[in-house]
Amino acid sequence: MLKCALALARNEPEAREILLARLPMLAHGKLAGHTGGNLLLSMMERYTGDFLVAVDALRALLGCNGRVWPISTEPSTLCAEHADGSVSQGEFQVDAGQADGRSIARLWLDPLVAIRPAVADAIRSLDAIVIGPGSYFTSLLPIFLVDGCRQAVAEVKGPVVFIANLLTEGRGMAGFTAADAVSRLEAAIGREVDVIVLNTDTPDRSVLERYAREHKAPLAKGALPARCEVIEGAFWGGEIARHDRGRLTAAVWAVLAERLLA
Repeated sequence: MLKCALALARNEPEAREILLARLPMLAHGKLAGHTGGNLLLSMMERYTGDFLVAVDALRALLGCNGRVWPISTEPSTLCAEHADGSVSQGEFQVDAGQADGRSIARLWLDPLVAIRPAVADAIRSLDAIVIGPGSYFTSLLPIFLVDGCRQAVAEVKGPVVFIANLLTEGRGMAGFTAADAVSRLEAAIGREVDVIVLNTDTPDRSVLERYAREHKAPLAKGALPARCEVIEGAFWGGEIARHDRGRLTAAVWAVLAERLLA
């Protein structure tokens, strides 16, 4: 939530440096290790008594150009059943299981939580849906497990645009492709992905070797469905696996202009 707000902030580099800094371990009690931004958000929630109001207050404080909507404010645990039949509970354990080589067969929330009505209304009013990038199994797919999200997405008339990740995420995703990502995403949202934005450029060998030691590899294209428009380009910017913001922005706006203004 904090990083989403920072991405929309008027002075993002400065705000990111301050709000993502973690308190030193010498800090008092349970505050040690937490980011300044999360502590600020927690204080705002305690003061207002409503997490949505607190997020909106943070948005105003940062001068965000846009809104940040938490899909739900109810407590829940992400659970995964792996291909070997084992089960992981909690985002950290799900990621760890995948890193250990156990591919994910199924995801669910325990307990099942409901979408906030205001968020459902906001989704229904969208002209288009842009999904990603982000940790595929622990950040992107869990959003659509929330009760009511799938139904709200179904009412959006515009296109669904999926920004594919640059890399796979651990040994459990060995051989995972962009086509696999589209297939599982479509099953989660209950509708087709209209456009995928896919990186086709890779950095120097030394960079790839560094990620290979973490069992991460560039996401291959795979056999994407013919109905899905593919926007390919050099979206990997620099030595860190991060999309080039300028190129990605240009690609997404070009897609939206063609699909919505034609």
